Amino acid sequence: MDETTPPRASRQQRVERDSLGEMSVPAGALYGIQTMRAVRNYPITGVHISHYPEFIKALAAVKKAAALANERMGLLDAERAGAIREACALLLAGRYRAHFPVDVIQGGAGTSTNMNVNEVVANLALEILGRPRGDYAFLHPLNHVNLSQSTNDVYPSALRLALVMMGRDLHKAMGRLAKALEAKGRQFAHIIKIGRTQLQDAVPMTLGQEFSAWALMVEEDRQRLLEALDLVREINLGGTAIGTSLNAPAGYPALAVEMLCKVSGHRMVLSSDLVEATQDAGAYVQFSGVLKRTAVKLSKICNDLRLLSSGPRCGLGEIRLPKMAPGSSIMPGKVNPVIPEVVNQIAFQVIGSDLTVTLAAEAGQLELNAMEPVLAHNLFNSLTLLRRGCLVLAEKCVKGIEADEARCRELLERSLGLATALCPLVGYDQAARVAQHAQATGQSVHEAARELLGWDEERLARVLDPSAMLNPDAKGGAA
Repeated sequence: MDETTPPRASRQQRVERDSLGEMSVPAGALYGIQTMRAVRNYPITGVHISHYPEFIKALAAVKKAAALANERMGLLDAERAGAIREACALLLAGRYRAHFPVDVIQGGAGTSTNMNVNEVVANLALEILGRPRGDYAFLHPLNHVNLSQSTNDVYPSALRLALVMMGRDLHKAMGRLAKALEAKGRQFAHIIKIGRTQLQDAVPMTLGQEFSAWALMVEEDRQRLLEALDLVREINLGGTAIGTSLNAPAGYPALAVEMLCKVSGHRMVLSSDLVEATQDAGAYVQFSGVLKRTAVKLSKICNDLRLLSSGPRCGLGEIRLPKMAPGSSIMPGKVNPVIPEVVNQIAFQVIGSDLTVTLAAEAGQLELNAMEPVLAHNLFNSLTLLRRGCLVLAEKCVKGIEADEARCRELLERSLGLATALCPLVGYDQAARVAQHAQATGQSVHEAARELLGWDEERLARVLDPSAMLNPDAKGGAA
């Protein structure tokens, strides 16, 4: 069986039938007629569900869990159940992804996705049993693989399991970024520079404090991500069409979820109200909001990195980013902050996707939300982009950042923000006159204070010492 490339149309075909009629399917395809219909019906994004391997694994985990539950409840014989489980295990191992060609955005609330996995599992199971593909009289995609299930509980349950899988990976990537930023915070702890508010001189701080603050920003959102993941662990598996569990035996929902936890290795929770869980998309909105929050913070950090590294001679130039590529086809020697720039763009995409998720969640009607495919696509894409963005930012940018200590010292000494230390001693108005005089004459605050206040060098050095301004208990020196 070819696992790597999708089957192509050829003279070798098999004919399959469904409730709408007959259709030819490539003989080498593990999928069947309903998948073929979906491929023809939805030439939308060009992105197949196989683009998100975690989703395929989550779907396979649901099918395996269902087979285990059905066998234990006496609904599925051991031979068919065993073959279905073995087929699902192959998909869980990452094999046969080429046989999932359905577009991620589709009508039918995910029915085409569910049928794609039903057909692939059925045909794999048939081959495991030594039977030809398409021999559905013996093992049927719906009667056996989809037994006790509906798209309306399979699709959202697999979606949420995939979000948990991908969310954990994002959590790890954010941790690597936070550690990289914190390491720079320690490395630069001794470098005093001028802080800025509204892009204007403020008061002294250390470069280490700047990086440590960014690390904390990322770490805080790691915790918010875990909280959001807890909300999406609640699933409606066993609720079938609308949450009433029609065509699923009593006890099946709890058993199916128990089996899913064992198969996937992830903690998933059966909703206490399956009717509510089948129609409510609020957890997706919450989850997407956390991804948007993370994107906003990452973009802010990248904005700061671009500002602090601007130059190299005519900008702030307090830090130097790693040189990743020549930056211009016309300006020799120019190097751009390409890694922060690409993460900025990731953030813009995630922020836009959040609106799509919000609209898709709002569009649910009565007992079902039919817009989950576009919701799933945007959540999966945001998780993928954020994970990759965090890793790229950490490895290709943050870890290689260097500080220009001389530039930090030069800008600090020229800053008017040092005049803030005079306020407790001479009052705001007098301190403002010193700052204004320094600005008008081109003097340093030190020189302007000596001229206007008549203080000696010892007192000026003590009061205007930038390191004393870093201590929150400092009183600005003695009068």
